[in-house]
Amino acid sequence: MSSTRKVRFSLQIRLLLASFDDVKLDNCQKTPHNYRMERHATRSTDSRRTAGLVLQRIERGGERLWRFEDFEGLSFPAVAQALSRLTRAGTIERLSKGVYYRSRQTTLGKSRPNPTAIQKLAGKRSTVFPAGIAAANVLGFTTQNPARSEVATTGVSLPRKLVGADTVIHTRRPAAWTSLSERDGALLDFLRNQAKTSELSPEDTVKRTLALMQEDGRYDRLLKAAHSEPPRVRAILGAIGEQLGKPAKSLKRLHASLNPLSRFDFGRLAGLAYAHNWQAQESRYRETV
Repeated sequence: MSSTRKVRFSLQIRLLLASFDDVKLDNCQKTPHNYRMERHATRSTDSRRTAGLVLQRIERGGERLWRFEDFEGLSFPAVAQALSRLTRAGTIERLSKGVYYRSRQTTLGKSRPNPTAIQKLAGKRSTVFPAGIAAANVLGFTTQNPARSEVATTGVSLPRKLVGADTVIHTRRPAAWTSLSERDGALLDFLRNQAKTSELSPEDTVKRTLALMQEDGRYDRLLKAAHSEPPRVRAILGAIGEQLGKPAKSLKRLHASLNPLSRFDFGRLAGLAYAHNWQAQESRYRETV
């Protein structure tokens, strides 16, 4: 092979290799870009599919409350985005964080959420108990219904749209209340108010309180929660426990938690037989039962 042909052949080989390298480089640069585009397209498709399923369920469900838990099996971010869009479109109404309402049209305009249903929902999100006159009513101490609802909760707040704008809310009840039933919490609230929400006579108020304490181990449950209660409530629980014949050992620990120089207003429970042993003040209600 002549030298000229050798040079030409060498140049052709170099050009071929250079071209091959350029193709490899182009492929390396394009692949990530194409991958990102494919992923974005997939996410967009999934988001549209989820939005369609959310709207379908809401339309089929009619008037009701909706929460994220009602869309189990679907992507949480996609559901949140879909609900946000439906809220902006006026299809649903946002009542509080994670709670939405689908209304129906009536002759008087759009329907409003059922108060009982939303208060139950509030109870699922935070521990909620009847308080004040409502607690006395639940326990049978009065037949009155309060003009304004009154509740107590272990949370720092409750959504107003769930419990009502006029509801009186007592927040930050002790964590020990979370293990109590509705009636347990109502009874502790009743003791906190010194039984002054009772319409019964002082004697019947004491009898009713003692009867409630003996139901299904209630006194023992409240005794476990007593350490986080105000001293007045601990004193009342101690007097009740002594009258019910509870073990002296547990009552001794409860008594030791009280300041021996303090005197407590037992209100309509001043007639408890051992109220004086538990540092009760003299009261106009006093009539030993």
